[in-house]
Amino acid sequence: MSTFDEREEAYEKKFAHDAELQFKAQARRNRLLGEWAAEKLGLTGDAAAAYAKDVVRSDLEEPGDEDVFRKVRQDFDEKSIDQSDHQIRRVMDELMATAVDQIKSES
Repeated sequence: MSTFDEREEAYEKKFAHDAELQFKAQARRNRLLGEWAAEKLGLTGDAAAAYAKDVVRSDLEEPGDEDVFRKVRQDFDEKSIDQSDHQIRRVMDELMATAVDQIKSES
């Protein structure tokens, strides 16, 4: 195997590894977001855990974060929870950083 081939293989492995970490971090962020939103919605115990799973599943509807944001926004609106779009998105960003840190510390 030539140096070029070895370098190409290393880049491919790094790309796959980074993509896997990104997927795990997004799923973790969505679970953390679901737990945060469940608390705001007054859910506890099994209901809160089920809600967090629903938030994770909502990310499968379309690429990107909008499907997750819409789920939380709609649920807050239905229960008259006072959180602005900006606040929800800020929490999503903060929880993504938390999720990335957690994933890195577990590796």
